[in-house]
Amino acid sequence: MNQWSARWVEFAKKRSHFALWSTFIKWIVLGSVVGLLSGTASAFFLKSLDYVTDVRLEHPWLLYLLPLGGVLVSFLYMRYGKNSVKGNNLIIEQIQDGTETIPLRMAPLVLFGTLVTHLFGGSAGREGTAVQMGGSLAEWFGKLIKISPLDRKILLMCGISGGFGSIFGTPLAGTLFGLEVVTIGLISQQALLPCFVASFVGDLVTTQLWGVDHTHYVVNEFPALSVMIILKVVLASVIFGLVSMLFSELTHFLKRTFTAMINNPMIKAAVGGLIIIALVFVVGSRDYLGLGIPLIKDSFEGEVSPFAFLWKLIFTAFTLGTGFQGGEVTPLFAIGATLGNALAGILHVYGPFLAALGFIAVFCGATSTPIACFLMGIELFGSEGAIYMFIACVVSYLFSGHSSIYTSQLIGVSKSQLISIPQGTRINGVKKRK
Repeated sequence: MNQWSARWVEFAKKRSHFALWSTFIKWIVLGSVVGLLSGTASAFFLKSLDYVTDVRLEHPWLLYLLPLGGVLVSFLYMRYGKNSVKGNNLIIEQIQDGTETIPLRMAPLVLFGTLVTHLFGGSAGREGTAVQMGGSLAEWFGKLIKISPLDRKILLMCGISGGFGSIFGTPLAGTLFGLEVVTIGLISQQALLPCFVASFVGDLVTTQLWGVDHTHYVVNEFPALSVMIILKVVLASVIFGLVSMLFSELTHFLKRTFTAMINNPMIKAAVGGLIIIALVFVVGSRDYLGLGIPLIKDSFEGEVSPFAFLWKLIFTAFTLGTGFQGGEVTPLFAIGATLGNALAGILHVYGPFLAALGFIAVFCGATSTPIACFLMGIELFGSEGAIYMFIACVVSYLFSGHSSIYTSQLIGVSKSQLISIPQGTRINGVKKRK
């Protein structure tokens, strides 16, 4: 190599490292801003959610206003929501080369809608709200700084990660959730650093800056590794996957059915509210309203009804299927934990252990995000049971089939070589636009 060639190679190396440092600093800054925005929004939401939940518990009669609450929220979405009604699916579609705009109004609309749902007793979660707020705020920030189309996709993934990590206090799970949820079986490593920064900063902002505490669950012991325990975990995980598929399919079926039967969203929500009230009287309990956190705590600290998972599934499917706002993930945690607790007695294993596996595995099956759910298990329950948690997530992921609570998820890789799926197909069977 002559002198000029050696100098050129050295210059190229320096330029390459400059580009890497530039990219590193760029996404540290942008990811941090998204984390700050999504973490602040999550903190306000969590404090507000605690407040409206306390109000509902203090005033049981508020349940009878649930139909009116549904009418109000549906009216606001009809009048001002535009494409915000797509919710999480809108954000996922835009990351997949979508051409629609994610309006900033999505954040206050979903925030208000979710609070109304919980104030009057709907069975819903909080992840959908956090993700939508994070995505819409990331979109607004991207427009403000005139970001490129490619960087816009990464910034939206940051919004998902920032919202998820900050709402649950799980920054590693939040990172991978933003990467995995867009396309089943494929992960964009290009967005790994940005999503981690957004999720990590979002969690710090929520807990350290705004002082919001997250709910903690304790598993005192994990059984010693043995063939029998592994077989029991695999069997339970198959059931977790099937139940997650049941939840997804039932929710989508109810959405399609009620939409076909009732054209007016306000009337549809009112009917949904009446159904939830009727279910309360049928079951004779209000345990299945709201997030379901008391059910989760009971699953780790004592015993729950063997059919608690099924009732929570039904309450949540009808709430979301008739147009109420809110997420699915926390109810999925409740469904999984109560199901795990019920199976523990049948399989003769430690209840909180199987409740923890159900907690992450049902969520995993309903979202097809096994790595994110595995990391969530470690963040919430420690690494002692990592082998069991990984088995639970992988098995549930497989047996949930190509179903998901997010119909706009792309199927990047089929879960079985025996099942042929055309490239670019979404969960709802619609192919992505080229």
